[in-house]
Amino acid sequence: MSIKMIAVDMDGTFLDDGKNYDRQRFSRQYDSLRRRGVKFVVASGNQYYQLISFFPDIAGEIAFVAENGAYVVNGGQEVFCGEFSREHYERILAVLAEIPYLHTVVCARESAYLLNSVAPHLYRRINRYYHRLAGVDNFSAVTGTIFKFALSLPDEKLPGFIRFIAAELEGIVTPVSSGHGSVDLIIPGLHKANGLRILQRLWHILDDEVAAFGDGGNDLEMLQQAGYGYAMANAPDTIKAAARYLAASNNEAGVLGIIDDILLPAPPFA
Repeated sequence: MSIKMIAVDMDGTFLDDGKNYDRQRFSRQYDSLRRRGVKFVVASGNQYYQLISFFPDIAGEIAFVAENGAYVVNGGQEVFCGEFSREHYERILAVLAEIPYLHTVVCARESAYLLNSVAPHLYRRINRYYHRLAGVDNFSAVTGTIFKFALSLPDEKLPGFIRFIAAELEGIVTPVSSGHGSVDLIIPGLHKANGLRILQRLWHILDDEVAAFGDGGNDLEMLQQAGYGYAMANAPDTIKAAARYLAASNNEAGVLGIIDDILLPAPPFA
């Protein structure tokens, strides 16, 4: 069965550790994929406005499953947008306010929001991932469509925090790790795999016609759903164990290597 959709995580997967990729090589591949009718999807925990900056020439042609599945855009048009109820939003804020070691970003359709009280160096670091970032004095002042909380915390706190939040906010959020002391609180069920499924229904694509690539806990559902789920060589062992296939590391352009195999086609696509 031929591949009709390729879905890629970005950090630690499509991008190398310097946040770059071989643009000339991918441009040649993309031209071949487009001629064959293969859809290219960026599936990331990052903000849509940051993701499109990596693909300035084709952002209006490809699809994005952004914010870990909460926001889906195809060809520049919004396809799906999740939303926390106001009641759930305030409940989450109340729980997070009691945890002193967290840095919180509230993610919404219009922008991401950070407290004005954060240190300037932290604002600059977060702004690398959120091209639309605004300061507020209090998160309760944030309005609009809110669909994710992005949290930074010490690595040693991560396992205990995830267990605590999963129990304390059961049914309200699902905590997912994206690595390096980062945890996203997403709306239950609105993960990357759900975003891909929305696009698959739009394009009449079966799971067995999808190749997906990832390296983190927020990629698990996507890698398991896709007929060809690839964990990167740099991924943790838990992610490798959950995926059917393994790609070379992000610093070895592992995704581009498998795309070459898809285009040939070479095993397992032949």
